[in-house]
Amino acid sequence: MLTKVIEQAKIDHFTKWFERADKIVIVSHVSPDGDAIGSSLGLYHFLDSQEKTVNVIVPNAFPDFLKWMPGSKDILLYDRYKEFADKLLAEADVICCLDFNALKRIEDMADAVAASPARKILIDHHLYPEDFCKITMSYPKISSTSELVFRLICRMGYFDEISKEGAECIYTGMMTDTGGFTYNSNNREIYFIISELLSKGIDKDDIYRKVYNTYSESRLRLMGYVLSNMTVYSDCNSALITLTKAEQSKFHYIKGDSEGFVNIPLSIKNVRFSCFLREDTEKPMIKISLRSVGTFPCNQLAAEFFNGGGHLNASGGEFFGTMEEAKAVFEKALEKYKPLLTAKS
Repeated sequence: MLTKVIEQAKIDHFTKWFERADKIVIVSHVSPDGDAIGSSLGLYHFLDSQEKTVNVIVPNAFPDFLKWMPGSKDILLYDRYKEFADKLLAEADVICCLDFNALKRIEDMADAVAASPARKILIDHHLYPEDFCKITMSYPKISSTSELVFRLICRMGYFDEISKEGAECIYTGMMTDTGGFTYNSNNREIYFIISELLSKGIDKDDIYRKVYNTYSESRLRLMGYVLSNMTVYSDCNSALITLTKAEQSKFHYIKGDSEGFVNIPLSIKNVRFSCFLREDTEKPMIKISLRSVGTFPCNQLAAEFFNGGGHLNASGGEFFGTMEEAKAVFEKALEKYKPLLTAKS
């Protein structure tokens, strides 16, 4: 049995919207990851089974290793089809905002979503949700937005309506947002949900292979290159890896090729904190990815130094400047957080 994380009043409120709505649009954050796509498609398959007109819109492209997911070919990319997407948003009865806590996280889509007369619901697990939706289902202690989508569908009384395709998407989101269930995944209810998804006929081993073991040769060579240039700060139990635009070009980088790189330094004995600085290929900025183990609050460091945030052990941010300047800021952050990084656990 699952605990009732979502308040019943919110379930009832959304159920009324759901019953009256014909046109529903699902949106998620910029540079969508596995949880963004998994939760969106998981909800999409359920709503589609209820004979709703459903569209999924994301700000820009998502990684190739997620394109096997059922329904992924129907996802609309806002940066390519803005006019059509704006029309869908304006005509929607309900907009479901998944896996982001602030309108700035959907960038160029924000104005169209905010201006739409549609009723809006937020389903998310990030800290500090902004007040831009009539219904806000925000639960930072939950491992993934995909898990929340599963809980919502079940609480509405539609578990039997979850298809194998929908279950595959939900499982993918849960798996990717916990690093293959290696962090933020100690709640036993996660494994109850997995057993329920398995009952739908999913092959979790095959899903793992499709997500993590279908990369290109150039991606593997890129990984080796990045790790060969890694800096380990032994006195702070931390590590730093970097990737410039020139280096990405050299290894024929495509979106998603560096997925998971930030986790690798944590396999080094005594390394508790890992940072990955990557020059963005679309904007003049550096993307910051942070991971930690134990109780080190990388989300706190992200907010203080990189205008970011996230979860205790998995966070991100951004930096406008050169790679060397970003490194300097990171090293400044290490000095400030050194007592926490070196404290005995």
